[in-house]
Amino acid sequence: MRIRIHQLLALAAVTFLVAACGGGQAASTTPAGPPKRGGTLTVLELSSFAGVWPSGLDPATNTTGAANLSLMTAIFGGLFRLSANDDGSNAHVEPDLAGGYDVSPDAKTVRITIRDGVKFSDGTPFDAEAVAFNFTRDVKSTCTCAPKWPLAPDGISTEGNTVVLKFTRPYAPVINAMLVSNANWIASPTALRQLGPDRFKVTPVGAGPFKVENDVLSSELRLTRNESYYHQGRPYLDKLIFKSIGGDQAAYQAVQAGQAQAYEGMVTTPLIQQAENDKRVTLTLQPANSPYVIQFNTKIPPLNDQRAREAIYYATDVEAIRKGLFRDLSPASQTFTAPGGLFYHPTVPGYRTFDLAKAKALVSQLGGLSVDLGTLKSYVAEQVITALKSQWEAAGIHVTMHSDELNAQIQQYNSGKWQIQLATSGAWDPAAGTGVGFRFLSGRPFSGVDDPQLDSLLNQAEAVTDPARRDALYQQAGKLMSDKAYAPFLLAGPRGNLAAPGVYGPGLTTKIPPLVVNNGIHWDSVWRSS
Repeated sequence: MRIRIHQLLALAAVTFLVAACGGGQAASTTPAGPPKRGGTLTVLELSSFAGVWPSGLDPATNTTGAANLSLMTAIFGGLFRLSANDDGSNAHVEPDLAGGYDVSPDAKTVRITIRDGVKFSDGTPFDAEAVAFNFTRDVKSTCTCAPKWPLAPDGISTEGNTVVLKFTRPYAPVINAMLVSNANWIASPTALRQLGPDRFKVTPVGAGPFKVENDVLSSELRLTRNESYYHQGRPYLDKLIFKSIGGDQAAYQAVQAGQAQAYEGMVTTPLIQQAENDKRVTLTLQPANSPYVIQFNTKIPPLNDQRAREAIYYATDVEAIRKGLFRDLSPASQTFTAPGGLFYHPTVPGYRTFDLAKAKALVSQLGGLSVDLGTLKSYVAEQVITALKSQWEAAGIHVTMHSDELNAQIQQYNSGKWQIQLATSGAWDPAAGTGVGFRFLSGRPFSGVDDPQLDSLLNQAEAVTDPARRDALYQQAGKLMSDKAYAPFLLAGPRGNLAAPGVYGPGLTTKIPPLVVNNGIHWDSVWRSS
C-alpha cells in the first residue's frame, strides 16, 4: 500500500516552509585560501541523539558515547581516526594520538604504539600506562560503545610506550572497531583521580584539540583551544561550542540566520533538497553507512514465529517509502551494509519483497497479528513508522506506534520486552560500533536474535584478515538473516552536514564515511575564513 495522502501533504508543507526562507545557488565548499586561525564555531546537535549526554562525558561512564562522537573527539581526540579524500573515496584508518600499530598474523595480538611527546591538557603525560588504565576501565563500561574485545586473561599490558592487547580468538577488525569505541578516547588518569568521577564527567580532561570551559549536560558544551595539543598550529578555532536543538527545521533556520555555523546529521529530505540550492548554507551529503532496519525481537511473541516476521516483510513496501519520503535520494538496502562502507552489496538472493496478498494470507494463518512498533524520537523516523503502520494495517496487522527519547529507548532494549524497533544498523566496518553484531549477535543487549549459526558466521568474519573472505562471510550472514526473516532492511537514508559560508573542515564540508550514524569530523582542522 502506498503512503497516505496526509503524509505527503505534511512533507509538502515542510517543502513550502523552507522554500519561503529563500534559495539560490548554494555556497561553495572550496576554501578561497589556506586555513586561518581564530574565531568561534557554534555547532548544533540533535536533542534526540547527538545533543544529549545526560550521564556526562567521561568515556567510561557516558552511556550515550557513540551518539556523542563529535563532543568526545573534540575533547579527547582519538588514538585513531578515519580519513578520506574530499569526495569520500579512499577511506582509511590513520593513527592520531597513537603513533602506529601492529596486528599479529593470527590476529590474536595487537600492539599500539603511543605517539611521543603527547600531553593531556592538564600537562600530565599521555603514555602507554595512561592508555592501558583507560582500556581497563572501558571494557567494564556501561556504554554501548564499550569495546567488545575477546580479551585473554591479563589481556591488557604495556611494553615501554606500547600497549599490548591479547585475545582468546582472532579479532582482525580491532583497529577499525576502535574508531567508534570509548577505548579510542583517552582520559587523564591524574585529572580523574583529583576531580573524582562526579566532577570529571562534567569537566573531563583529555588530549584532544579542545578543553572544557563549561558543560551544561544535554544542553550546551563550551570548549576552548587546548594550547598543549600535540599538532603544532592546531586547532585553528579559538572556541568550539556544541548546542542541543530540537530538530532539522530549527537547526536549518538557525544556521541560515547566523545563530550557529554548523549542524550535523540533517536527514529531512525536503530540507536537504532546499539546502542544496541555498546560498546561505553549504550542504555536504555524507556517504551512507547505516541502513534503516525493522528490528524484530525474535525471542518473544509474536515475532518468535517466523510466519509473523514474513508477514511484515511482505507487508513492507520499501519502494513507496524510498520514493515518497526520501525522494529517490537513498538506495534500497537488503542487508546491514550501505554504499559508504565496507563489503556493500545492494541485494540478497531470495530476499522477500512487497507482496500484499502473501502478507494477508500469513496474517490469516496466524489468526491475526498485533505488534508494538517503536523508534527514536525524530522527524524522519516518525514519518517512516507512520508509513509502516499504514502499510502493515493494509495487510490486517494491528500496530501500536510510539517514538521515544534515546535513554528511554535504551531502557526498552535492556528490558528485553520490546517487539519491533525501527533503528539503524551499520558502520563503516560491519564489525564496529552499531554494526551487525550490535543488533544481531546472541547475548548483546540490543540484539533481538539468538542464533548460533549466525553468531558463527559473524565471528568468523571478525577472525579473518583477508577482505575477500570477510566479504564472503558477511554475504552468507546476510543471506541467513534474510532466509530466517530476522529483520527487513529499508534503505540508507541521506544524511547531510550544514555549514555557514566560510566554514571549512574535513568531514564537515568534505566527505568522510560515517563511523556509525554521524561521521567523524576532524575538529582540529575546522576553520573559518572570517
